[in-house]
Amino acid sequence: MILTQLLVFTLIITATSLFISDAFAQLGTGESPFKREFGDVKYLDAYFGVADEKMEVSPGDHNVPFTIVLANVGTQDITGIKGQLSLPLGFSSSDGPGRLIEADADSNSLAGEVFTLTFFVNVDERTKIGQYPASAKVDYGRLRESGIRDTFFEFSFKVTGDSIINMRAIDHFLTSLKNNHIVIEISNDGTAPVSGVDIELQNTQGTISSTAQSVTNVEKVVMLDSNWEIGHIAPGESKFLEVDVYVPASLKGVTLRAPMEITYFNAHGDRHTISRIVDFYVKGLIDTRIYDVDVIELSGKQTVIGEIINEGNEDALFAFVTLEALGDSNIKKTRQYIDEIEIDSPVPFNIPIEFEGEPRFGEHDIRIIVRYKDSVRDEIFETIETTIFIKDHTPDESQFDYSQFVILGVVAVIGGFAFTKFKARRKVANQTK
Repeated sequence: MILTQLLVFTLIITATSLFISDAFAQLGTGESPFKREFGDVKYLDAYFGVADEKMEVSPGDHNVPFTIVLANVGTQDITGIKGQLSLPLGFSSSDGPGRLIEADADSNSLAGEVFTLTFFVNVDERTKIGQYPASAKVDYGRLRESGIRDTFFEFSFKVTGDSIINMRAIDHFLTSLKNNHIVIEISNDGTAPVSGVDIELQNTQGTISSTAQSVTNVEKVVMLDSNWEIGHIAPGESKFLEVDVYVPASLKGVTLRAPMEITYFNAHGDRHTISRIVDFYVKGLIDTRIYDVDVIELSGKQTVIGEIINEGNEDALFAFVTLEALGDSNIKKTRQYIDEIEIDSPVPFNIPIEFEGEPRFGEHDIRIIVRYKDSVRDEIFETIETTIFIKDHTPDESQFDYSQFVILGVVAVIGGFAFTKFKARRKVANQTK
């Protein structure tokens, strides 16, 4: 009995030891999951850019800085810091293919100090935007100690692409003396996304250029909005902001400059602020109106007349007036050139009426079209539709007065009788002689 219990106990101890041995074998003999190798240099970060500024990099960029941020976590100062960088296929030294990618620290690193190593690399055009693995070797020496120490790091870095933000107005022309609805396009023409995009109109007289003159006159207009939150803009994507603007008459013929301040986060997560200027040209207002359309007889022909008034602040150029028929009217389409339509000065027009085929009298539906150009040579049309009445002025044969022929006949008879009497008297007088 005692022998049996000892045998069972021995089997349990053996099985337990085998289980514990298998569990620790996954980590290696004598290794602990919490074991760390401490050295003098610790890796902190790696990115394209220099020590105080990260850069966005696209495939095909050459001689771009690549920075590794390290810390001297030892108890002694280190010196003679050198680094070698190993990058995957698609990246090479700026010195040429096959050359080592090396860098030196500018000075010693004090204990507890952060320092950087900056390498210069080329990015192949076929490299894709994304994250890549890399490794680095750092050689250094301790002060008051002979020999060179080295340490190795494995890390990842990112090819972000470039974010290129542009702004433009969909319509670059504004009109004075009226409300204008402006649409501005914000586009990311790069290969990296941007987020948290916020745009603010710099509507202050304190925006000064290097010539000590204001670069904007936007403070002279009435604009309802001055700040827009756009959010995320993907590469190749555009978003739009809209605003209503009233432009006074004093800005006619000038360029309105609207400086915009754009704040956003790039692909590294860094906040950036850039400036863009959106320009507009302010046209004068041409506000035409057609009135007093009527039909009169002029030089023996019935004529459509009317007047045009321009209530804006700019003359209309190269104006034509066109008369055309509507519905079943057979009035022939006719055009008349009237040149300029000046402001606050009515311009008359008169168009003789001609017909396609036989004249038709009575009511006719017509359209009057005034076509002209503004100061930037855009063509504008002003139209009015109305009804005119054409009178019939031809004589009516059924109502002709035949009494005139009777009177003429009587006069002719009396004249003939008187002439006969006169000849008879002359004959008698001649015979008595």
